[in-house]
Amino acid sequence: MAGLSLSNLKKTYGKVEVIKDVDLEIGHGEFVVFVGPSGCGKSTLLRMIAGLEDITGGELRIGDKIVNQVQPRDRGVAMVFQSYALYPHMTVYDNVGFGLRLNKTPKDVRDRKIREAAQILQMEHLLDRKPAQLSGGQRQRVAIGRAIVRQPEVFLFDEPLSNLDAALRMDMRMEISKLHQELGATMIYVTHDQVEAMTLADKIVVLNAGVVQQVGSPLELYNRPANLFVAGFIGSPKMNMVEVSVETAGANAIDISGPAIGRLSLATEASGIVLGDKMTLGIRPHDFQQVPEGPFKGTVTLVEHLGNETMVSLKLANGEAMIAALDGDTTCAIGETVSLDFNRDKVHLFDSGGQRRG
Repeated sequence: MAGLSLSNLKKTYGKVEVIKDVDLEIGHGEFVVFVGPSGCGKSTLLRMIAGLEDITGGELRIGDKIVNQVQPRDRGVAMVFQSYALYPHMTVYDNVGFGLRLNKTPKDVRDRKIREAAQILQMEHLLDRKPAQLSGGQRQRVAIGRAIVRQPEVFLFDEPLSNLDAALRMDMRMEISKLHQELGATMIYVTHDQVEAMTLADKIVVLNAGVVQQVGSPLELYNRPANLFVAGFIGSPKMNMVEVSVETAGANAIDISGPAIGRLSLATEASGIVLGDKMTLGIRPHDFQQVPEGPFKGTVTLVEHLGNETMVSLKLANGEAMIAALDGDTTCAIGETVSLDFNRDKVHLFDSGGQRRG
């Protein structure tokens, strides 16, 4: 297995630049997830690593080898696509071993590798079936098995679970996580589903418009998002954003005010923050508590009882919307007025340019 190094990687289509100076180090055996909204460049970046898209500029290394001009089959990578791309007239056995047969791998070696992959994926009993006789999850296992038998240095996954239902996606996430632990392989996984990213990744790469916004562990991105984009993208439900102004700024605290909250004090590193600065206060829904009197007061517009928690949507007096994740036994009615306070230790502050300040 091998690590990867991406240095100033670029991709353009004519005059349109879709990947912009990406620098990234992926260590041997890491599970890295690319996330971002549709059109952000995550699948294009994955296809550049696979060799399915030409590299316009920069340098891509797999292990110690520069592979910019290396053919896909010679890069030591295997890719699992969103579509299973199985041959309908072939059995599972033949689908898994198709690439080995093309490479003229001896029959006994091919058989051993196919059966080893089937054992890893617990699909020995499926080897004689054809794709039409398989469920969606089983077909995805076959596609993964086809990658395993190649014994690649790097596994690439392009939204492999998006065609599955919610329950099956959860099962397959567990299977892929187990596979990573068992093989110890370097894996790069593309998804727009942040739940997949948070549960699978050692390291998450957040992309927007072809630019890397932040790289870090799932908890680093959740607890200390680098900017407003990452803050709004990571976390479900989304972080609440409140526009505020700085009223006073001391060494370790500031007073802020805004139409949604009135005035309150926050303990934070205040260097560079001055009176009158416009900032954004970020509060995650799970950091709210219902109180008799708090800085936020609004009318309940929606209540969702999920068992272990209750999601409450509010409309504040100034018209802004807010979502709070409260205790599961919370009783609120639509049209009721409620007050909320929040955990000051978990507040997020962003400056007028959208960059994290506290």
